[in-house]
Amino acid sequence: MSETRARRMWKALEPYHAISYFAPETRQATDALGLRGGWMSYFACRAAPLGQVGPEVVTAVFYNFHPSMVARALPDAWGLASPDQVLKARMEAVDHAVRRMLPDAGTVLRRTAELARQAAEVAPVAGRPIGAANAALPWPGEPHLDLWHATTILRESRGDGHVSALVTAGITPCQANITMSAAGGPSKAVYRAARRWSDDEWAEAEEDLRSRGLLAADGTLTEQGRALRQQVEDTTDALAEQGWSRLGDAATEELDRLIRPFTGAIMASGLIPPDNPMALRWEKNELPS
Repeated sequence: MSETRARRMWKALEPYHAISYFAPETRQATDALGLRGGWMSYFACRAAPLGQVGPEVVTAVFYNFHPSMVARALPDAWGLASPDQVLKARMEAVDHAVRRMLPDAGTVLRRTAELARQAAEVAPVAGRPIGAANAALPWPGEPHLDLWHATTILRESRGDGHVSALVTAGITPCQANITMSAAGGPSKAVYRAARRWSDDEWAEAEEDLRSRGLLAADGTLTEQGRALRQQVEDTTDALAEQGWSRLGDAATEELDRLIRPFTGAIMASGLIPPDNPMALRWEKNELPS
């Protein structure tokens, strides 16, 4: 996919947010609350800003997970820990993880956090439930945590817009995974493991795409399929661009420049695997030497 400003900023910021998914501190914190397993930890942590919602709501707004996968985690998680307890645990986990991974961030991080907060405060939230829920939370008050909170608001606002683009394009939750993989994104194996659609459901979704002229017999996207997938990505970027336009060119470019040493270090650490469901990839020449 072509790299627009909105996509470039997502790529620059996403690794800092993703600390909460991959750092062992998160699982340790949610284990201490009594949550069971990594997926219960994930769904509870990410859904906690929405309050004590059930699996139907989370399945709808997260979009591409199998409903049964969400139902195995929620609402059981709320019987073990309240959303407020989970929110506190995830922030404490991020605190410990960032201090461990970026111990010498210094004053540059403070300025980076200031700019990221400015971006988050003008990011669109109308029609974006997860983005709005995170934006409604209080700011932590420490630069490294404010930066994480800002990157979370920004990526969830963008993600909500992405769901809208998929729905508009008529791409179902399972097909979102299929078309992204076929477009050169994460491998089919990663999506099958991380989203848990059955063989029959995956095959049915592929057959529907073939019947619509979007997927070829060999599993690659047709020209029409590539165009539709590009339309989804273009719409996602256009919806996210609203916030960057409000922030302005100078502040956006400064944030991009300041955040990359931090997020580059996170990517270089190996914390986030190269083949990941977020489709987050950094080339070797983008990583710190």
